[in-house]
Amino acid sequence: MHKLLSLKRAEALIGRFKKARVLVIGDLIMDHFIWGKVRRISPEAPVPVVEVTSESLMLGGSANVVNNIHSLGGSSLVTGVIGRDEDGAKLLGVLKERSIPTDGIIVDAKRPTTIKTRVIAHGQQVVRFDREKKDKIDPACTAKVVSYIAKAVKEVDVAVISDYAKGLVTRPLVEETIGMCRALGKPIAIDPKVEHFEYYAGASVVTPNNLEASQASGVEIEDDASLHRAGEVLFNKLGCAALLITRGEHGMSLFEQDCETHIPTVAKEVFDVSGAGDTVIGTLALALASGAAYREAAVLANFAGGVVVGKVGTATVAPDELLSAVAAGLKIKPQN
Repeated sequence: MHKLLSLKRAEALIGRFKKARVLVIGDLIMDHFIWGKVRRISPEAPVPVVEVTSESLMLGGSANVVNNIHSLGGSSLVTGVIGRDEDGAKLLGVLKERSIPTDGIIVDAKRPTTIKTRVIAHGQQVVRFDREKKDKIDPACTAKVVSYIAKAVKEVDVAVISDYAKGLVTRPLVEETIGMCRALGKPIAIDPKVEHFEYYAGASVVTPNNLEASQASGVEIEDDASLHRAGEVLFNKLGCAALLITRGEHGMSLFEQDCETHIPTVAKEVFDVSGAGDTVIGTLALALASGAAYREAAVLANFAGGVVVGKVGTATVAPDELLSAVAAGLKIKPQN
């Protein structure tokens, strides 16, 4: 990785994060964690009995992308849809506490705010349950979102679409947003969902994980040869400047025109992958906004992802943590 990014260059890029502005478009989610201990199995069914010790609410989905950008010192504008309910009010409250503008968030009284509840015992997820409505967002609400994007995209350095397939991200919305970004020469990064892959053509960079890349390309990724084929298929299909496949313990693979770069994993311990994709796309966007090339941005995103999977819950990364991870990680020899 020394050839892709030096410590001095990483320091310069991370130092510029505080001047970077990112527009985040996507499905806003609240992550609810119930923490507890398991000491016995239920006599009613073969399931653990969790003795609840505490609960916490964290920003999830595209709101977690915003949270990661904020944690890394950048600033963001955000748009999406929430319900007129207690969870939506809490989401707005958390954003306001962090001085993140909420004027782009549209309230729809006909749908609930999406909330994912995870029960965690001894650092392990026991069960997750979701309360949500996944049909398409009301057209009037979508029109308000698009109107906000048209205004906000002029004020930022880069845009992100965080697609959780909860109803906001449609083909017209993506096409209009990509068109606006291209007209202004602003990069647009997309964290995808397989069922929407055909929407993303013309984006600057798309960041599927290994499974999403396999499903979207029709090529099961099992080794380097199949990875190369899958990457080639998707890169050509999307017509993007870069395709970044995140591969868990195998690191990341970046595909650009006539160029393929493999970045080894830097995660030392993996406790929880919740929200790791949000950290990756948030860091990638900040790095691009700060003048990084795709390879440099991918390396920084890889380090940030490596930090966040070592924490339990929907976690974030601070600039000094990221720089420390880069300093430690550059001593690792790249994989052949």
